[in-house]
Order: sequence, then C-alpha cells, then structure tokens
Amino acid sequence: MNIDQLKEYIRFYTLNKCPQGNQGFNRVLLQLFGYLGHGKSSLINSCKYVLQDRDTEFTMIAQSGAADGGLTMERKSYQLTQTITMVDNRGCSTLNGYETGEIYAQLGNFIPLDQKVEWTKEFEEMMNRLEGSDVEPTFTDIIVPIFVYSVKKDLTDAETQEIKTFLTNCRNITGIFPIIVLTNKTSGNFSKFRDLFEGMGAEEIFAVENFTEEDHFETRGRHLQFLNMMYKVLEDVNFKMQKKIDPKRERAKHKIFLLTFLHKRDQQKNVKENSVLNFKQVRVGNY
Repeated sequence: MNIDQLKEYIRFYTLNKCPQGNQGFNRVLLQLFGYLGHGKSSLINSCKYVLQDRDTEFTMIAQSGAADGGLTMERKSYQLTQTITMVDNRGCSTLNGYETGEIYAQLGNFIPLDQKVEWTKEFEEMMNRLEGSDVEPTFTDIIVPIFVYSVKKDLTDAETQEIKTFLTNCRNITGIFPIIVLTNKTSGNFSKFRDLFEGMGAEEIFAVENFTEEDHFETRGRHLQFLNMMYKVLEDVNFKMQKKIDPKRERAKHKIFLLTFLHKRDQQKNVKENSVLNFKQVRVGNY
C-alpha cells in the first residue's frame, strides 16, 4: 500500500471487521515501554503527526524529555483514531522486579489510564491495587506492547538479559510479542541493535527518526517508517482476533500471571533481606 492507503487503513480501522467480529473489544491500546529518555513521547507525537492531513502543522501533544531524563510520570493516553489509542508511560531506570511488576499490571489492564505511575515495592500494596481494580474491571481493550529503545545508548549483558525476560513476559500476558521501535536511527548502530533484539525473539523491529520541534522535515520515507509500524501492529491484532477470545477469561489469566510474579518477587525480596540480616549478625558476632 502507498502512503495514502496506509493512512486510510489505520485511520478507519475497526475491530468490528476482524474475522470473529470485535468479541467484546472496542479499543486497541498501543502501550509504550522503555527506559528514561529513549523517545516514547516523541514517538507518540510522530505517529499523531503522520496520521493528520498533510497541511496540518507539527505540534507536540506529548511532552518529551531530553537526554537521559524523561518527563512523563503517568500512564497517559492519546487517542490517534476512533479505535486506536497510544499510551505513554513513565520511563524505567532499570527493568527490575519492582518496575516490571507495575508494567505487567498495566498490560493486564489492572491500572487505570491517565494516573501517576508508582513503582510499588510492597506485596500488600500491589494486592490492594489489584483488588481495587476488580470493582470496575476493564475488559474491552486489546493491548499491544511496544518497547522503545534509542540506538544512541549501549546495553550491558545484565540489561540485555533483563530486557529479554521482560519481552517474553509481555508476550505471555498479551499474546503479542512486543513491537520493537529503535529511535535515533541515524545516530547509532542500528544493525547491531536489530540483531540484538532479534536474538531476544523480537518479530517486528522498526527504526525511526522521530519528528521533533527542531526537526519535523517531511519526507516520504520518514512518514512510511511510522505508518508501516502502526500497520504491522494492526496485523498482529488481526492475527490474535482470528481465534475465539473471551475478554473476561483473558483478564483472569492475566491476573493469575501477575499474582504468581508478585509472589515470586516477594519471596526473592525476603530471601535477600534475610541474607543481608544474617550477614550483619555474623559481622557483629565476630567483633
């Protein structure tokens, strides 16, 4: 499809046209994740821009941060079309169990949109939040995880393993392997990171140069970067919707996964704290 055909398909996409119909779903959430300052907010601005009419001026609907300090502190939604909403997120400093626990809760739709993101460390606190989400549960969103990474940054072996585990868990929750969007493609070694994420199991990897206030020069190729990414997202949704899906059962499976994850996280935390305590007691005894 050419640019105009891609844009029209995305703008007028509806879950009603899926093979099994909408099955009780009415919205596609493109949920962004990633480290601080890797271009999540700028990606939203870029996607919104390319879907608008060509004579529309570039505007920043999502406030983006510079360098390593992201500005987003909440899970904030931006409607792209009648069906598609893009969701910005607080950037992670590290993909440890505390930050990923919050993310998995978001992927299971247990955390409301447009609220401040808190890295919850206490098991009881997260359990209370889960119980609260059952008062008015949300069943009607198909969530597609999108992992945003800047090729200007390097990765340690430990970070690579953290990301691999994270991506696999995202797939297990949503049924869709996270789309990888590599930003700042002209400022780093794109092929290196493409190979790295392919090794983690990534199926769709896109390299983009986000539109910004300083640089929103339009070219055909630059528009296609974002349109092709959104088109592939919708193809993944269509593939998932070929099967019979019960939204309520889906949410129940998500909750089981999250409860298991939180329980293991709490056990590991207790083991670590007990080890530190025993070590301190031994040192005191030796003196």
